[in-house]
Amino acid sequence: MINRITMENGVRIICEKLPYMRSVSVGIWVGAGSRNERKEINGVSHFIEHMMFKGTKKRSAKEIAESIDSIGGQINAFTAKECTCYYTKTLDTHIDIAIDVLTDMFFNSVFSKKDIAIERKVVLEEISMYEDSPEELVHDYLSETIWENDSIGMPILGTYDCLQSINRDTIIDYMSDNYLPENTVIAVAGNYNECELVDIIKRNFGKWHSDKKPSNEFSKVDFNINKKIKQKDIEQMHICLGFEGIEHGNDDLYSLLALNNIFGGGMSSRLFQKIREEMGLVYSIYSYPSAYRNAGLFTIYAGMNPEHQDIFLEIVMKEIYELSKCGISERELAKSKEQLKGSYILGLESTNSRMNSLGKSELMLGRINTPEEILKKIDAVSIEKVHEIIKKVFRFDKISLAAVGKIKKDIDISKYI
Repeated sequence: MINRITMENGVRIICEKLPYMRSVSVGIWVGAGSRNERKEINGVSHFIEHMMFKGTKKRSAKEIAESIDSIGGQINAFTAKECTCYYTKTLDTHIDIAIDVLTDMFFNSVFSKKDIAIERKVVLEEISMYEDSPEELVHDYLSETIWENDSIGMPILGTYDCLQSINRDTIIDYMSDNYLPENTVIAVAGNYNECELVDIIKRNFGKWHSDKKPSNEFSKVDFNINKKIKQKDIEQMHICLGFEGIEHGNDDLYSLLALNNIFGGGMSSRLFQKIREEMGLVYSIYSYPSAYRNAGLFTIYAGMNPEHQDIFLEIVMKEIYELSKCGISERELAKSKEQLKGSYILGLESTNSRMNSLGKSELMLGRINTPEEILKKIDAVSIEKVHEIIKKVFRFDKISLAAVGKIKKDIDISKYI
């Protein structure tokens, strides 16, 4: 049973009671991510996420950690392009402690100049670590090159230069504009007493008011046909090919997910079987869709010896051509839909996964699809719809590229088509 409550100040509570569980996951979701940032303060959303753990008016950083560690729970957070989430997972008997700690961090974080200086070093190290992970970095480069004129293309971690300019005033101003009651969702999944839960949340969040309104109505983003190549002295080259995908909230996304399973989403997919298993050209190869408000991306990634660059790109383009010309079979689609349903249902066995699904759906779409509705949407995917998506996504005149590694020559996609 999913229950949705909107408080008088605009804060939304979305909770799902699972009485057969002994755990409960609580998340505070805010509609503020790297897409909400100006270029000069890129990385501030992620930096605030870090600073929330550095101490409040009544708890030090160590005491925040100890409060949850001492009850055998977990506390963490993450920042994405369009949201930030602070969450806990504890035994159901400790939900009051979990909410108290999260609320204290959310409203009472100190953001001292000393802690800002220390945490800036930590985040700069995180950026350096990311720079040393080309298999991850190349995905950011793809976003940057496709959406270079929009904040959606900016890295979530920010840049060295931007981090230097973020101070306490920057943090307070950004939170004042984005951390707003109407831009916040409290998501809970697991075992709890519903009356007590709602009372606790209302007691902690009910007096929060702001005259400001959230501005999360993002305009449609242009897909730039572009490429970015970063020379790096490493053994492998890492490459991403990007196609325009499907935006968040569009039911066509289910057709694209089904197609992705067949084309490159797993070990039985066409790309994996052909390029890795049959030809041994790569160690890692996969594809995946990314969905945002008014924007979508479909990515093909592979890591390989630079000498395999030409043959890899030739085969990928040939596989795309075959997919565009011949489509998929009913048997492939039936198998893919069962894969989607299986992975979705298995994910529901975790209170944390359920909390994530509830929070993200409510924050991004303002509605929740029940598991039954999700399964119906997957079942409704037809082979005709998948073939429409193939024509819409896999366009040879609309491909962008990012590559990192010891690349011996420029990559001209047109010559492989």
